[in-house]
Amino acid sequence: MEKTVAVIGAGLIGRAWAMVFARAGWRVHVHDRDGAQLRAAQAFIATSLDEQAEFGLVADPDAARARITYVGTLAEALADVDWVQECLPETLEVKREAFAEIDRLAPADAVLASSTSAITASQFTEALRGRARCLVAHPVNPPHLVPIVELCGAPWTSPRVIERAQRVYAEVGQVPIVVLREIDGFILNRLQGALLSEAMRLVEEGFVSPQDLDKTVCDGLGLRWSFMGPLATIELNAPGGVADYCARYGAGLRRRAATPAPPEVWDDGNVAKVAAALGPPASASEIDTRMRWRDRRLMALAAHKRAQSDST
Repeated sequence: MEKTVAVIGAGLIGRAWAMVFARAGWRVHVHDRDGAQLRAAQAFIATSLDEQAEFGLVADPDAARARITYVGTLAEALADVDWVQECLPETLEVKREAFAEIDRLAPADAVLASSTSAITASQFTEALRGRARCLVAHPVNPPHLVPIVELCGAPWTSPRVIERAQRVYAEVGQVPIVVLREIDGFILNRLQGALLSEAMRLVEEGFVSPQDLDKTVCDGLGLRWSFMGPLATIELNAPGGVADYCARYGAGLRRRAATPAPPEVWDDGNVAKVAAALGPPASASEIDTRMRWRDRRLMALAAHKRAQSDST
């Protein structure tokens, strides 16, 4: 039986989620209070689905487009849906107000998932009648090309909802992981934040240029990390696996861990210094061009990974 998802918020994340579900055969209701945002999402999706077809990431872009409906009211978007993917601005008050309305209007058996990147579900679902069906399903931008999605419930989220979420996101082509208990930033942003803080420190203190730092990741660490994680990586970097790696290199790692990048690397003065080292800021049109370049590179990488066997 055909399933339906409501995507609430038609920004970069919402339009990407719409494509994820539509590619997988779901009917999609996209809602945004801003009519211009809704129209922009429709135009972006139309173009992106054709581009994805070039790389074999969607079999029938016309059929996928036809499964997406753009609606102007929240009630219409939530009518008879099986799933809700909230993609509204990243503020606690917005989440609280939105989930109160969504919980009131959505069918009682629909799961309510938030795309928030850092706000834990317990902060905006505690007072809801349907709080047991609420969770965070945090993607990575852009979700239609980067498949990871972090699932994190509140203490009152039903285990069956987490299990259902694992099945649903896997069925639509994503890679779900479960955050076993709530933590600020979940898993991905804590890992990303640790790397970014050290990157800011190394550039700000004059150890490396921002351009060479980026090369270190995209032509170094990132090549391995695109198909194996850091723990799997170090397992292959010593004959005896992870324990052997830690025995060999643990002293140096412990020494560096004792002096992590301080919070001050994010102060305005330090940020300005790093930004200046990067050069003049890009214009809006330049950023758009770079985003489209990034997306096509991600499409090519996704196509490559699909073509390869996971067996070692």
